[in-house]
Amino acid sequence: MEVLCASKKTNACPSGGVGVYNPGYWGMNIEKGKVYKVSLHIRSSDTVSLTVSLTSSDGLQKLAAHTITGSKKTFAKWTKIEFHLRSNQNNTNSRLQLTTSKSGVVWLDQVSVMPMDTYMGHGFRKDLASMLANLKPQFLKFPGGNYAMGNYLRNAFRWSETVGPWEERPGHFNDAWGYWTDDGLGFFEFLQLAEDLGASPVWVVNDGASLNEEVSTKTIASLVKDVVNGIEFARGGPKTTWGSVRASMGHPESFKLDYVSIGNQECWMLYYRGNYQKFYSAIKSAYPDINIISSCDRPTISPSNPADLYDVHVYTSLTNMFSKTSMFDNTPRGAPKAIVSEYAVTGNDAGKGTLVAALAEAAFLIGLERNSDVVEMASCAPLFVNDNDRRWSPDAIVFNSWQHYGCPNYWMLHFFKESSGATLHPTAIQISNYDQLLASAITWQNAKDRSTYLRIKVVNFGNQAVDLNISIAELPTGIKKSGSKQMVLTSSSPLDENSFQQPEKVVPVLSPMVNVGQQMGASVGPYSLTSFDLLLEPSKHDSI
Repeated sequence: MEVLCASKKTNACPSGGVGVYNPGYWGMNIEKGKVYKVSLHIRSSDTVSLTVSLTSSDGLQKLAAHTITGSKKTFAKWTKIEFHLRSNQNNTNSRLQLTTSKSGVVWLDQVSVMPMDTYMGHGFRKDLASMLANLKPQFLKFPGGNYAMGNYLRNAFRWSETVGPWEERPGHFNDAWGYWTDDGLGFFEFLQLAEDLGASPVWVVNDGASLNEEVSTKTIASLVKDVVNGIEFARGGPKTTWGSVRASMGHPESFKLDYVSIGNQECWMLYYRGNYQKFYSAIKSAYPDINIISSCDRPTISPSNPADLYDVHVYTSLTNMFSKTSMFDNTPRGAPKAIVSEYAVTGNDAGKGTLVAALAEAAFLIGLERNSDVVEMASCAPLFVNDNDRRWSPDAIVFNSWQHYGCPNYWMLHFFKESSGATLHPTAIQISNYDQLLASAITWQNAKDRSTYLRIKVVNFGNQAVDLNISIAELPTGIKKSGSKQMVLTSSSPLDENSFQQPEKVVPVLSPMVNVGQQMGASVGPYSLTSFDLLLEPSKHDSI
């Protein structure tokens, strides 16, 4: 920053000085009373008087400020400065600006401002991370699919360049989605988020392939070694080469990394299978307990091409997704099981996240639930989108610098968040001339009070309301007369969506149930997802 004006009257700087500013990602949300950590590197051979401030988007409203001063010798070498700013006002469209009224040259690098009040103190926005936590996620797949590959290998995600001090990370161009990332959200931060959520990390490694290039099996050795080193970073002791790097970042304990996915749907590529064998052998040799996920379909997996799990992606139309409830019905039982790591309704009916798209996905998940002996886990994709930079629709959670909302498919997942570890029960629907209903039943236990519920989920994918006669048999205990609940996800139109203006247009509605029993009547509306949580009598083996 070369400053030509000065404090002298003959060449005076304008009031408030001159300088530079950065609005962050479409404006920063600065909140009154909150504290923000500013970090920057400075070098100058001149005297320095630099004011760092948080302001409104036009610079007229000053929310917080701090002035850095020094003599000609103070900043002769690159010097890191850190301090806190406490805002005295609210502004959802703020910027960080650096101004001065002293002439001279000031070099600036790695300038950052971050809120101190984050999810579990680890840098993630509380509102967004809490939305994930509320789903009770069992695993977190990262860093992405095409993001891990890159359009070209020079822009692939390289885990070792995303750890250590933030200012030492080179960053990379995410050419798959068209933006630069400084990799402040790196390998360590993904592992930390998974730990904070109580979820198993699933690491998608770059296996030498991008969307347009491949590394041959003859020259893949260095990338194989890099992945094994990455596992050591996550799991190695604090005195190992890479475990010590993790420890220096404040996490001496190992992360629980049990799943590694080799590539991103690349089985069709020339060198995938040869490269996969190299990764599989090296990882299993060093970490035999790690579950390795193949990009190849189940029929290709054999003793000579082994895998613990195989990856499945399902992006399809509305009606096709509904029909895919039977996708795994005829899959041979036994290992390996599938991980459906990406699924979503796409196309016009999906919009930016419609109710009917969520219902089709619910039908698909009921099929996965029914086939949980051959499907290990499933996750929707993409998970988040910044509304200012939409490259894909629909997404589960939409946000900007200060707002957020869940799309209907996010709220649909709340109907399934008790399914992991639950007991599945057989169900049957008998209805003539109407094939738009699907149902499943599980028993699950509330972790807080250890109450046990029978949850019956019903998807009505059609335009007719249906009266049900529910018959429940072979329960080990009876159903309590009170304490049962009904939850319904629906809206006035199947194409309804949520938005910043109407963030709760399509959300689940909870209500108490009466007249419950092993024989009972119930109604499900058109285009709806309904769950009946029937509170069961405690069994003789239950204890408080």
